[in-house]
Amino acid sequence: MQDEINKCIEVLSNGGLILYPTDTVWGIGCDATNEKAVAKIYELKKRVNTKTMICLVANDFMLEKHIKVVPEVAYDIIDIAEKPTTMVYDNPVGIAKNLIASDNTIAIRVASDKFCQYLINKFKKPIVSTSANIAGKPTPQTFKEISGAILKGVDYVVNLQRDEHSGKPSSIIKLGNDGTVKIIRE
Repeated sequence: MQDEINKCIEVLSNGGLILYPTDTVWGIGCDATNEKAVAKIYELKKRVNTKTMICLVANDFMLEKHIKVVPEVAYDIIDIAEKPTTMVYDNPVGIAKNLIASDNTIAIRVASDKFCQYLINKFKKPIVSTSANIAGKPTPQTFKEISGAILKGVDYVVNLQRDEHSGKPSSIIKLGNDGTVKIIRE
């Protein structure tokens, strides 16, 4: 696994795209602080950049570094969630501008997958995690279902978990700094 992490970090550090297994489905990733890298994902997915993507962080410390104020309820949700849960937070900090929604929010998930945690910890920055499909097409449930266009469009494909069936996309919950909680996707 260490060799795969090192290869990913080299690609991410140079503004490239990786295709990697996450705690949900296979994802396309890049440095979430690099606008040019983020733009490459929008282009590859043929997706308008007004539809934002999820970022993965390794732990609470990294979450707190990139969100001005993390609502207390976020920690409770992270602790009790039975499946990967992405939360939409107000006022992101140090994230590529083209990942931030027009209402100044960002979708972030604390990764639960060991490979993702190790990768993000070693990279020391959040990484984008968006499903490995062209916009409007079904999300691949296995590595074999990923289209050739996606495979050719990334700079590195992680050689782990290729025979495993992917999980389901994460739940998404919007947390307002005013205490509001809204379920966007169960």
